[in-house]
Amino acid sequence: MTDNRISPPYIADERTMLTNFLDWHRETLAVKCAGLSEEQLRARSVPPSTMSLLGLVRHMAHVERVWFRRVLNGEDVPLLYKTPGPDSDFDDVDTASTEEAFATWRAEVALARELSAEVPLDAIGKQQRHGQDCSHRWILVHMIEEYARHNGHADLLRERIDGATGE
Repeated sequence: MTDNRISPPYIADERTMLTNFLDWHRETLAVKCAGLSEEQLRARSVPPSTMSLLGLVRHMAHVERVWFRRVLNGEDVPLLYKTPGPDSDFDDVDTASTEEAFATWRAEVALARELSAEVPLDAIGKQQRHGQDCSHRWILVHMIEEYARHNGHADLLRERIDGATGE
């Protein structure tokens, strides 16, 4: 597996620490997907789960868009995957383009980085989460948690596909 991750610094200001950890986790997902065929990226875990590496990439593109563009920046952009049901990003991978999924995810990550760099950590999202306002800082911590959880799934999926394990 190709590993281009840069380890987060042990000492840094809060913004640098949060953004570096988020970027490390973003690249961890890329590492888990590196070198696999389209068929392998579409391979499902075990029933009843429909999770796949491609589904995780699509899901994280959706999550990046929602938290940074819709919530933090207040953009009225459409959701990425609209098939009925809450898990279309995970479920609709059998005919999904892997190239398009990775390009969309990378584009959403780039936009999220740009938006995040422009606002203070105390900025409040323009939409609410469960009736509560949330700060940019909360979004960054949540995104680290979201990637960390799904990278655990990705690690298990990758091990099932070809035996590769690792951080």
